[in-house]
Amino acid sequence: MAGKVLSLLPLLLLAVAGLVGLLLLSFRTRDVPEPPGLKYGIVLDAGSSHTSLFVYKWPADKENDTGIVGQHSSCDVRGGGISSYADNPSGAGQSLVECLDQALRDVPKNRHAGTPLYLGATAGMRLLHLTNPEASASILAAVTQTLSRYPFDFRGAHILSGQDEGVFGWVTVNYLLENFIKYGWVGRWFPPKKGTTGAMDLGGASTQITFETASPAEDPASEVQLCLYGQRYRVYTHSFLCYGRDQVLQRLLASVIQTQGFHPCWPRGYVAKVLLQDVYGSPCTAAQRPQTFNSNASISVSGSGDPALCQNLVMGLFNSSSCHFSRCSFDNTFQPPVAGNFIAFSAFFYTVNFLRIVTGLPVASLQQLEAATVTICSQTWNELQTRAPGEGSRLADYCAGATFVWQLMSRGYGFDERAFGRVTFQQKAGDTAIGWALGYMLNLTNMIPADPPGLRKGSEFGSWVVLLLLFAALLLAALVLLLRQVRSVK
Repeated sequence: MAGKVLSLLPLLLLAVAGLVGLLLLSFRTRDVPEPPGLKYGIVLDAGSSHTSLFVYKWPADKENDTGIVGQHSSCDVRGGGISSYADNPSGAGQSLVECLDQALRDVPKNRHAGTPLYLGATAGMRLLHLTNPEASASILAAVTQTLSRYPFDFRGAHILSGQDEGVFGWVTVNYLLENFIKYGWVGRWFPPKKGTTGAMDLGGASTQITFETASPAEDPASEVQLCLYGQRYRVYTHSFLCYGRDQVLQRLLASVIQTQGFHPCWPRGYVAKVLLQDVYGSPCTAAQRPQTFNSNASISVSGSGDPALCQNLVMGLFNSSSCHFSRCSFDNTFQPPVAGNFIAFSAFFYTVNFLRIVTGLPVASLQQLEAATVTICSQTWNELQTRAPGEGSRLADYCAGATFVWQLMSRGYGFDERAFGRVTFQQKAGDTAIGWALGYMLNLTNMIPADPPGLRKGSEFGSWVVLLLLFAALLLAALVLLLRQVRSVK
């Protein structure tokens, strides 16, 4: 009988150790915060030529009242921008369904109700609102109806001001470059205390320039003060409506129709029929619109491929005759001298990237930008098609677009060779698209309360140490007893 008890003694010791350990942990536990979960946000960037949906995510606990936001996924809406649905407002809402359905899959179901959803329309809708307020209101109503059907926290569909578009683009650029906040090797977020980077955006209907400035702006309408990650910034920004790429092309075409009959920015050998309604239907060409014209009529326009005449035609877009401030860019608009590094995105990037690919020039200086532009503008239609196959109808407009980018940066914004050398042309930073949407999302997180951390029961570190030592001692005792039993049997 005593031998059986002795053989079971190691198991009894381990059982006792387990019971003691459980009792010890039950008395020595405390509430331990769980790791923060993720929040999500959805922004629809409704531009003049197309709409893009972006899904962002960030930790539920925030850093200095601003979320650490990253792009989770994106979706390009098929078809044109919502402003193109002036005659079919319901179609604007329906066009978003495919991408919204993707967002339903990309955001975890348990986060749908708490995920803010916002649509921001830019210069295309700003122009439509000027010419046809009823149509723009109907489009926003149709879009709102569609977005409200989804289980997200819909925050509204609005037309952004040019200032908002410029400032949020600047925020996006500097966030992605880690100019606001950086994650250090010690596992903590800290402000890097380095300068910010200017942002230049060229869309279809407007262009924006935004950069930090030390001095107050002479025109208060051009200054915005921001607070992000505990730091304050004074920012100059201005948006030029009707100076987006598509509207500039229409304005140039309107000038050609009135004066020359041939287009010096189109390549020789290129001929196109132009519907007058397409040319004069925009408020950007209102000043060039004839008093009477047949909107259904079309005329034939031929390209002459003359770089010098094209440059003169584009220069006519910039009115520098009057300035009521100490210095201006153009159109009587105050602008301090450009300073620091810049990132140029959207159509700036597409235009310069095309020049680099087709001409082989790095386009790292204003002189190279001019040389590449002249090269493109000197090509015949057949030569351009050979050099850049697959561009389709956009190919004929690259000369005008490149000439405008060159003149806008040098004549308009005042970049000299030294300042131009600090400009980088980019489409993305990492896997994140550069534009106003991420900047808006960063700003929006200031208005979203941080989730209180979830609590769970956890043991204190000292309890675990005591428990491990106890198990080790009892295990050693059990082994000793087991060895003594084996020896006694022998």
